[in-house]
Order: sequence, then C-alpha cells, then structure tokens
Amino acid sequence: MARFLRWVQLCRQRLTSFGGGPTGSQSVTERGGEFPMPSKKASKHRIVTPCMGEREKVSERYKNNRIRTTKYTLLNFLPKNLFEQFHRTANMYFLFIVVLNWIPVVEAFKKEITMLPLTLVLTVIAIKDGLEDYTKYKLDKQINNLITQVYSRKDKSYVEKFWKDVQVGNIIRLSCNEEIPADMVLIYSTDVNGICHIETSSLDGETNLKQRLVVKGYAEQDSEIDPEDFTSTIECEPPNNDLNSFRGFLEHSDKERVGLSKENLLLRGCTVRNTEAVVGIVVYAGHETKAMLNTAASRYKRSKLEKKLNGDILWCVVILAVMCSISAVGHGLWLSGGGSDMPLYEIPDSNGKRMSPLLGGFFRFWSTIILLQVLIPISLYASIEFVKLGQIYFIQNDLDLYHEKSDARIQCGSLTIAEDLGQIEYIFSDKTGTLTENKMVFRRCSIAGQEYGHEENAKRLESYQDPESEDEEMALFPRSSYRFLSGHRLSSMRVGSFHRNSRSFHRQSLQRRSLHRSSMLSPSFHESSFGGGSSLALAASRMTFSVAFSSPIETDVVPDMRLVQKFSRVSTGSYTKTRRDMPIPEIVYITEFFIALAICNTVVVSSPDQLDVKKQWPSVPKVPLKPLEDIKNIFQKLSTRKVTPLFGKRSPSTGSSKTFVQRLSDLGIKIPTFGSRQSSQTSGIPVDQAASDHVGMDYLNLPQEGEETLPFESPSATELCYEAESPDEAALVYAARAYKCTLQSRTPEQVTVDLDYLGTLKFQLLRILPFDSVRKRMSVVVRHPLTEQIVIYTKGADSAIMNLLQMDPSGNVLVDKQRKRVKDRTQRHLDEYANAGLRTLCIATKVIHENEYQEWLEGHLLAEESIEKREEMILESFIKLENELTLLGATGIEDRLQDGVPETIEKLRRAGINIWMLTGDKQETAINIGHACKLLDPSDTIFILQADNKDECAERMDSILADIQIGGLYEGRPSRNILRVSVTSEIRLAQFSAALVIEGTTLAFALHESLQSRFVQLTRQVRAVVCCRATPLQKSQVVKVVRKELKVMTLAIGDGANDVSMIQVANVGIGIAGQEGMQAVLVSDFAITQFSHLKKLLFVHGHWCYTRLANMVLYFFYKNLVYVNLLFWYQFFCGFSGTPMTDYWSLILFNLLYTSVPPVIYGVLDQDVPAEVLMYQPELYKSGQRSEPYVSSTFWINMIDGFYQSIVCFAIPYFTYRDTDIGIYSFGSPINTSIFFVIVLHLMIESNTLTWIHSAIMGASFLVYFTISLAFGATCVLCNPPANPYWVLQNHMNGSLYYLICIITPIVALFPRFMFRVLQRSIFPTPLLSAKFLEGRIPAEQRSQLT
Repeated sequence: MARFLRWVQLCRQRLTSFGGGPTGSQSVTERGGEFPMPSKKASKHRIVTPCMGEREKVSERYKNNRIRTTKYTLLNFLPKNLFEQFHRTANMYFLFIVVLNWIPVVEAFKKEITMLPLTLVLTVIAIKDGLEDYTKYKLDKQINNLITQVYSRKDKSYVEKFWKDVQVGNIIRLSCNEEIPADMVLIYSTDVNGICHIETSSLDGETNLKQRLVVKGYAEQDSEIDPEDFTSTIECEPPNNDLNSFRGFLEHSDKERVGLSKENLLLRGCTVRNTEAVVGIVVYAGHETKAMLNTAASRYKRSKLEKKLNGDILWCVVILAVMCSISAVGHGLWLSGGGSDMPLYEIPDSNGKRMSPLLGGFFRFWSTIILLQVLIPISLYASIEFVKLGQIYFIQNDLDLYHEKSDARIQCGSLTIAEDLGQIEYIFSDKTGTLTENKMVFRRCSIAGQEYGHEENAKRLESYQDPESEDEEMALFPRSSYRFLSGHRLSSMRVGSFHRNSRSFHRQSLQRRSLHRSSMLSPSFHESSFGGGSSLALAASRMTFSVAFSSPIETDVVPDMRLVQKFSRVSTGSYTKTRRDMPIPEIVYITEFFIALAICNTVVVSSPDQLDVKKQWPSVPKVPLKPLEDIKNIFQKLSTRKVTPLFGKRSPSTGSSKTFVQRLSDLGIKIPTFGSRQSSQTSGIPVDQAASDHVGMDYLNLPQEGEETLPFESPSATELCYEAESPDEAALVYAARAYKCTLQSRTPEQVTVDLDYLGTLKFQLLRILPFDSVRKRMSVVVRHPLTEQIVIYTKGADSAIMNLLQMDPSGNVLVDKQRKRVKDRTQRHLDEYANAGLRTLCIATKVIHENEYQEWLEGHLLAEESIEKREEMILESFIKLENELTLLGATGIEDRLQDGVPETIEKLRRAGINIWMLTGDKQETAINIGHACKLLDPSDTIFILQADNKDECAERMDSILADIQIGGLYEGRPSRNILRVSVTSEIRLAQFSAALVIEGTTLAFALHESLQSRFVQLTRQVRAVVCCRATPLQKSQVVKVVRKELKVMTLAIGDGANDVSMIQVANVGIGIAGQEGMQAVLVSDFAITQFSHLKKLLFVHGHWCYTRLANMVLYFFYKNLVYVNLLFWYQFFCGFSGTPMTDYWSLILFNLLYTSVPPVIYGVLDQDVPAEVLMYQPELYKSGQRSEPYVSSTFWINMIDGFYQSIVCFAIPYFTYRDTDIGIYSFGSPINTSIFFVIVLHLMIESNTLTWIHSAIMGASFLVYFTISLAFGATCVLCNPPANPYWVLQNHMNGSLYYLICIITPIVALFPRFMFRVLQRSIFPTPLLSAKFLEGRIPAEQRSQLT
C-alpha cells in the first residue's frame, strides 16, 4: 500500500510541475482533496470556449471550417503552374535548349520550331492540372456549402449554417445519419446511456460501429443541453493527425476538471448512426481536423528500374558531350584549314572580320547540343507513364485477382512501382489475417486446470464449407432480410474502400448528406425508395452497417457437454459457500470464466429494432417516431400480464404481473429508481440460509440482503448483433453465448449478461482498461451483482498474465496448492494449444477492496486530466491495478489458413524468394502455423534465438552459425551478381536446411547497430525466418535492416494497423482487405484480398511489367541514338556546321509523332512468356531478380547496335548519291525513310508477340509518316529556308532507286540483330525462351490449378 501511495504522490508531483508558470491554479475536486492543477500554456495547448458573445474573439484565432484542396486560383494559375513544371529536370533541359537556340551565333533551328516541343508539353500538362484542380474546386465548393445546425445566441435556437461558416467553439446538433462537419467534443446524446454510435469507414475503412461517450457529468441529463448554460472551457492538445488519440480536459466554472479522451471526440467525416440526435462543441475545424491532417500525399517510391534508367541517362549525357566536343574540334579544324581565304559559307562580323577557329569551335559545341538534343530521351518519361497506366489497367481487370465472396478486386495505389513486382527477393508477411483468414473460431478452453476439448465443435469445423453463393449464405441466417442488407453493403463498401485519395471521405459525405437532405425535404422519399411505409424505411435506414466477424463459422459454437453439465449446476449458493481463505469451487471458476468472456471486451451490442432515445424535443416539430401499429402494440403491452424472474429459467408467462413503472421501463421510458434490496425469495434462497451462509465470508460472497431489481425481459440471443473491433473479442463473446452466458447490452455505466442458470446479471461498469501492445492485455473493473464487490476481469497474452498471478503464500496450504496446480496445468494446456497452432489467451480475475480502488481511482483521474505525458501516466496506472491476479483459465482460438497459402509459399520459394513471417503471436503458435503453411519444413532444423541481453544475443548467433557450418550449409550464399546459380530450396532440403525463430525481446538486441550485420549474415544461412512477439516498430526495423544490409528488393504484406509501418518501409507494400479495417490497405501500393493472389501478381504481372518496361527503355535509348547519329555522321561532310540533312519539321515530328506510339503499345501488350507457363514454372521469376532484361551489358550492346545501324543507314545512301548534284533535302529524304523502316522493323524483331493491335499500330505509323511527309512536301514552299523541301519526296518516289535504298538499307542494318535472335532461340536459348514452347503442353489437371 505504501508503494501505491508513493506512486499517487509521484503523479501529483508531475502534474504540479507541468506548468511551471505563475498562472497555475488550484481547485477542489469532487473527491474532496486539494492539489495543484496544471497551468495553462496557450502557446502549446488549444483553449476552446463556447462561441457566443465576447468569447467569439477567442475562436477567431483558429481556422474556420472552410477547406480548400486546390492548388491554384485564377490569378496564380499560370505563374504557379509554370513554376512547378520547371521544377522537373526534363522541362528545364528543354528550356535550356530553347534559350540556347535564341542566341544567334549558336542557333541551329528556327526559334519557333525549337519552342514547339516545350510549348506543347507545358500546355498539355497545364490543361491537365487545370481540369484536375477545377474538379477539386467544385467538390470543395459542394462540401463547404453543406448545411448543419449551429446554435445562434442571437436567435436563441439552432440555425442552419454552411459547413464553411462553422468555427471552433460552435455548438452543433446532428441527427441520425448526418455527417459530422468538424471535430467536436460530445456533450449530449439522446441515448439514455449517453452513447453515440458512429461509422468511421470513411476514415479507417472499418465497417463496424464505434461508440463515443458524452463527457462525464453530462450523460445524466434527462433533457437536451441548453447551450446558454454551457460555460465550461476545454483545453486540449494542438491539432494533429493521430486518429486514435485525443488529450485534454473540460474545466467547469468552479474549476472542476474532467478528463477528455478519444472516446469523447466525434471526428469530421464520420457518420452518426443509431442515435436520434447529438450535440457537440467544435474543437478543430477545417484543415486542422484530424481527417484533413491525414490527407497528406503518400511517400513517393522510386522503382529500381527508374534508378537504373537515371544512371544510363547520365551515360547518354556523356555520349552527347563527346559528340559535341568532336563537332567543336572538327569545326575549328575546318575553319583553320581554309587559310587566309574566307569560306563562302562563313558570314563575317560587322567589321568584316572572320571568326577565330577557337571561338567558332566553342559556339559550334553549343549549336551541336541543340541539333543532337534528342539523344537525351526526355520523351521516355512521358512514355513510361502511359505504359504504366496501361499495365495497371490490366492488373486491376484481371479476373484471377478478383475475390467473389467479398466482391473485391485488386486495387493499385501506386502507379510508379509496378515493375518492382517482377524483382522481389524478400517477402515479409504478417500472420493473422494475411496467411490466415482472421476468422477466429473458439476451439478449446482450460478452466481451473481442467481442459475441455470441444470435440463436437472440432468436427463441425472440419466439415464446414464457406457458402459458394449468396443464396447459400442467405439460407444460413434466420433473419435473412437484415443479413442480406448488411452483407450487400459490406460487399459494396469493400470494393470502394481499398484506396481513397485525399478527399474520398468528403465524396461519401456529400452523397450521404444529399440523401439525408432529400429525405427531409420530401416526406414520401422513403416510401418511394423502398416501396413501403415509414417503418420499412426506418428499418432500412438502420441496416446501413454490416456486422463484422459474424460468419456462421465464427458464431456457431458447439459446446462441450462435460462443461455444460458442470455449468448447469451453478447457483447463487455456489458463491455463498466461497471464502477467501479457502480454495475456490470449480463451479465458481467456470462461472467467472464465462462472465469474463462475456464482459471483458468492448463489443457493441446492437439490435435491429427501434432506437433507444431519451425524449422528443418539444421545440422542434417532428414526425412521430412510432407508426400507429407500434402505438397499438404499446397499449397491448401495458395491458399484458407478464413477469420475468431474475434468476432461474424464464418462462413465457408467470402468474405475476408487472407494475406500471416496470412496463414503462420495458418500453424504453426511463424512470428514476432508487436502489433497493432484492428479496431472497426472488433468488430462490431462503433468507435464513442466505444470512447464515454469509457469516465469515469475504471472497465473492453475496450481501446479507438481496437487491430488488426490475424484471428484465431481454430479446433472444438471435436478435442481438455483436460488433467487435477484433475477431478475438467476437469469438469469445459467441463462445460465452453458446454456454447461455449471453451479453445482452452494454452502456458506459453497466453491462448486462443473461446467464441462463442465474438469470439476468447487471454489472456496474466502473472502468475499462483497454488493450495496448505494451501491456498485451485488457481489463474491466466492475461491481459484481452477486457479491457487491469490485472485481477486475483481465484477458491477455499468457506471457503477460502469467507473470501477474498471485503466487505468494497465503497461509493456507490448500489455496496455495490450488493456485500452483491451476497455473501448471493451464500452462501445459497453453503449450498444447500453441503446438496445435491455436491463438491463446489467458483469463484472470481479482477482487479489490473499496478503499484500494478509491485510492487507485484518485491517481488514475489525475492521469486522465493531464495533457502532457498522459499515455505514460495512464500506463503506469493500469500496471498498478493489474497485479496479484487469480488465474481462471485459458482459451484456444483457431485462425484457419487461407485457401492456397501453402501452395503459394511453396511456389514463392521455387521462385527464389525468401519469406519471413513477422507476427505478434507466441513462439509455439508461430512455429505451428509456419509448418502448416509450409514456411517451415519437417526436415528443417529449427534454431531458436533467445537472449536476455545484447552480449548473450551475439554469443547465441555465433553459436548458431557454428552449428549451421557443422551441418554443412555454411557455404555462403552467392552474391547478387551470381544469383543465377542460387541454391534452390529443393537442393537445400537434400543437404541440410535450417530455420531461425526469434522472439521480440531478443529481436530488439539483434537489431542493435552493432549486431545488425551479424544478424543478417545469420538469416542468409537459413531457409526461413520467423519473428514472433514482434511489435509494429520492430517489423518495420527488420524490413529496413534487410534492405540496407543486403541491398535487395523487399515486399511487405499485412492486413492490420500494426502492419502499416512495415508496408510503408518496404520497396513494395501490399495490404490485405480483411477483417481488421482498411488501415493497411489505405497506405499500401497494392491491395488484394487473398495471400494466394501474390502468385499471379508477382509471377505474371510483375514479370511482364518489368520485362516490358525494361525492353521499352532499352528500345528508346537505341531509337534516339540511331537517329541522332545520322545527324552526327553528316557533320563530317558539312564542315561540322550544325546543319541537318533533313527539314526541321521532320526532325521534330520523327520522335514526337512518327515513332512514339509503337513502343508504348509494345510496353503495354508484349508477352515474352504466356501467363500459364509463368505460373507453372515459378523459377522463371528469377530472371527479373537478376535484372536479366536490363543489365549494363544489354544497354551497351543496344548502343553499339545503334551505332552500327546508323552507319549503315547513312553509308548506303551516301555511296549511292556520291559525286552527284543531289540537294541536301533530296539526300536526307531516303535516309529519313530508311531509318524509319529500320526503327519500326527493329521493334518487330524484338517483340515476343504480334497481335492485330501491334500490326494495326505499325501500319498506322507507316500511314502517318508518308501522309504527313507527302502533304508537307506538297505544301511547304518557303517554310524551311534557306533550303526547300518542296516536292522532294514526290520526286524520289517517282524513281526506283529510292525504293531500292529503302529495301536494302533495313535488311543490311537489321541482319546482325535478326541472326542473333534466330541463333539465340535455336542454339542457346535462355530459360525464358525455352519456356515459350511449353504453352499448350501443360497437363489439363495442372493447368486448372495454376490460378
């Protein structure tokens, strides 16, 4: 106790030192003690007062609720857009060329022609940006002009205001199904328990409803709060983007403070559900709301190929510099070789002097840069964007990546890294929900050291099959209409909830708000929409949310008959015979165990019937909530004689009638009642017996007098809907319900459990200690209705609970033996569950005295009222209470593997991909799941790395490395440059294979900077790595360390919020749209529904995307070089004057139009290997890991081939027209045509597939080239001075020599490449080339299993 008091004193000292300023104040709390309160820091914290009268000046300091997501205005659009565009290196390069060409001494083209490409690019991008921004502007305008109800002091009532006019401090009233316009603290709800249900799917993708609570002290109001009477002040933290945290306090006029948390905050973008009306005060508005602060753009990821591309562009710059230097030197030599006579082509300056050779060479260097500018493939970036769009389109529309049960397909959140899917070397996978279904099924339990196997339930699971169609699923539910609507909405939401841009939740807000406004304006709206009366419309409006974790496999639990027989013998007498200093009876263990399963959670209990409201507002006219039929039923209920006994089995009717007050209570009308004692006759125990049994009892004992409570007639269990935030909670609640311990309702003050053998029990809910990753447990503090004592129920990981058990000697040998026996047996059962691959949880309890609880509560309230270091103080408070627990038992929950996971992992291994499992589960469970999914092989030697400190961790890693060396594996993995001969998993199994398992505590030591290299070296020698008990931060650190040390391509895949950091750190992040919301999906680069979809996503689409893009990039380098070289070769015959042998327009259009489309189509549609072959032979994926399509040698071979082809295309026309009087453009025309044929036919040789689309595009390219060239030659008389391209092409086409050049030149130029491809395919084919011949030869039975 002394230690506890010192902790409370420490909390006080922290709070008193919080402000440190002279403005600190003191207040007397309702607990009667005086202590210093934190001082206010206006510079750090936000102070919110009701926005009325003089207090409006305080709110004016904060931003209003107007949002603006646009970049531009009419005035700044042009300068700002140009400024942003010129931040791109490509545009700056073009601008430099344009400016350079305006200098007369280095001018190579006409100034207007040089400006054309840059002007066209800037104009197109500006139009695109303008249209996109205008769309944002229209959406912003619609959102800002939505209407909400804001209190006006002038009008003394709520008035309609636009969202944009809402300010911090405004008091707002919202109705059911209305969107929340700003972040506001809840100060009133029509719910009798002060609860507001909200839907947060627009923020986090979670479809289950969340509960928000009215601020303490305001929930007890019987009528709507009057804004005029609200004079309290709110002090809270500054705006931030943390959706799961809110720190602050509300200070009344008497200086009394009440702590505020996220449970009191309604976030902008959420929707009010199942609550008639709520009132709140705005604390954050507009861009300061948490939703808007979370709309920042995601981190830009650059693909590996893009990094390689940038390096090769630098080589192109070097080649360009060399060419320009040669031209400069050659031009200087040309000038100096003319002697004293001035050449005819050289124009003297104004003084009649000729230019010096040195200065002439310098100027020619820059003019040659203008002439050969196309060598830098700036257009390649635009082409890559088009190719990636096409690739993403085909990925998203792949039916094999569509999940019919959830009606969801793959979604792509990143358009920049699709090609990285073809080069993955390491996969880091979560377990729960990623490898497994995340459908938690109650399998086994251990209570008081006795294990209950639930064999019948196991048989049910073995024979269970998911419904293949919606009709089959409908047949499983008795309330088909409700399930159908819920399930239908779930499907539609999942399709649209994968990836949202920065304003997606606003779009949903607008749609739902419009629907709500339409229904208000048109009374017949619901009738016309739903085809029924108001009751049907009201029912449909309540069915707008889906019930998570409610599939039949999760809800239908077959109880163990031995446990049922024991549980059926429970009675209140079981508790009265229990003493603190004596062993606890097994029946009490069982009862408390199932009570803990039912109430130790945050499950929301909902029902499809009418809303539970306090009263109607007389000041606001409304349509009656109940139709005439319901009113008729009310009078029938008032006249019906019914009574439901509190204990014992209920019967439809008994001989007693309810009082008038009781019948009103049944109808949802709240009547103030005073606590009274229940007669012993109601409980079935004689008064004398109860009194005698109570003498000397101190543990879980009944009071001497029973408490009289109103009979409660609850709906049947099938009418209740459980909405849990995690599938574990739902599974335990359904398991308790299977044993007739049914969670009936939950309010902020009370939890009602229908215990069939004891009747309805109402637990006063004192505190909820929520789960966190540090404590790894959650607890509830309640007042037990049978004993009137304060009891703590705790559930959590065995590693957390087992260390908190009360094992000190009690002075009673029997009690000590019982505790030890229960602990030892339960631990043995936990190990068995873990070895069977079940998820384990421990259930424990503790009884505390009133004084101890009040002392703890005093310190805890201080922690809740603080703003600084609140989390740390609350964590310390929780730890102080959760100790000396009594172990009740343990549960084993099965999370089944997803379909196709073992086969997928096996094929990923064959593809040379290393797979790591990063999970928060215990070691035994992780190992078992690893074996089940074939991540671990039965022949693997499993090394478990455990250490208590860093030095021990280093020694243990050295020991494992030595053991592996002895086992024969330590030969060192090949380096990445010889990955071609990487040892496959099959070879390792034939020799020696090992796996590494490391626990979270040891992982922290292994990730230390001094041990990272050694840890990575160890992991390279094993077949698989399993990291268990890993925190979210450790997951991201593991991925980061592997990327840094091994320089490999990584992929992280997960489904929960704890996987977000890992997904963001990896080269490619993939989210699974599963049972745990959409946090992982929203931050991922790709979102899928099944782990098995990785096969086709990587093996087929990843391979295709990388191969296509790599080949297209190489083709672009080749295409630009071969064309630019023609201009360069001509400089040797024109004195390096920078003169081209073709007209300027042909130079511009050649890359801009003639040859731009075919490579894009090639990059989108080319298939080097069919999809079924890639799926059949995963080993083909290794070519992408080795970057075979795009290595340095391939790049330089393409460049050398480009030099050769350009020489051929120049030499053949040159020697043909040598010593003739042919004109400059007449000489350049056949060269231009020949190189066009060479470039297009070169692409056909490199193409792996030729479809009608390829043929049509190439044919169109030929048609466009000749059409424009002929039209230009026929109309351009004086458009290209001093030469004239008029009728040049027409004259050439009248003779046979032109056709002969255009035929011979491509043949000679392409013959070496054509022969190389022929010999490669026939004599020394690569594995990819050989695999093409497998198409059509795959057995039919194996072909059906490839998808």
